[in-house]
Amino acid sequence: MKKIVGSAFLLGAFLASSNALAWGLTGHRVVSEIADQNISNKTKKEISKIIGKQRLAYWANWPDFIKSDDSWKHADSYHYVNIPGNLNRQDFDIALDATGEENMYKKGLFLINELKNNDNLTLEQKQHDLYFLIHIIGDAHQPLHVGRPDDLGGNRIKVEWFRDKVNIHTVWDSKLVDYENYSYTEYSNLLNLKTKTERKAIQEGTYKDWIYGSYILANTIYGNVKMDDKLGYRYHFDNKYIVEDQMLKGGLRLAKVLDDIFK
Repeated sequence: MKKIVGSAFLLGAFLASSNALAWGLTGHRVVSEIADQNISNKTKKEISKIIGKQRLAYWANWPDFIKSDDSWKHADSYHYVNIPGNLNRQDFDIALDATGEENMYKKGLFLINELKNNDNLTLEQKQHDLYFLIHIIGDAHQPLHVGRPDDLGGNRIKVEWFRDKVNIHTVWDSKLVDYENYSYTEYSNLLNLKTKTERKAIQEGTYKDWIYGSYILANTIYGNVKMDDKLGYRYHFDNKYIVEDQMLKGGLRLAKVLDDIFK
């Protein structure tokens, strides 16, 4: 009962501050469900030792829920990395490598390494590492989580979404996804239709490559929006396939990361 009450409290506090999230509830679950459908049987077996029979989607939003807990305040920066805009690839790599340790890129690398070498970790540590990793890989594919420091990844760029006053970050976090009105299982099944060759091509590259891909998209997003823009049907039409492609990439690449860890 205490666990249920505690979870309800965290969820309530989470919903009260949902404008600070990545992909929203649905998007993160789509990414995690696609990963669940593409990991190997061996990986599933190893993950079940950590989280039991629950699917990855059950835990996909845990790192957002715990933002209501002050003891996890230090983890807020794990969800994003800020990079100045319009850098070429070489300068981007230099800027990314020069960032502090507590961001989406550096923490993702740390978690992958720690889960690969997990013999000395407690079960709780393994769980927390896994929860954060599946969430962070999702965040890495929401373009404005590779945003610019001066506007907090688009949070300071105010826009209207069908007359709802929001910011461009929120539009990409959840509005574009939720507008489709699919459940996460429906969305996952609709997107996860690639051939084996197509899936392998999407999974190629490094974590840094994937973040750079999001960065390129972020530059385009910034270039196509300005303060107080009124966004609606046309913006959705122009960007829905980009959002879906990013969720699919996030899921397939998360599967690859997990298979590499638990091989």
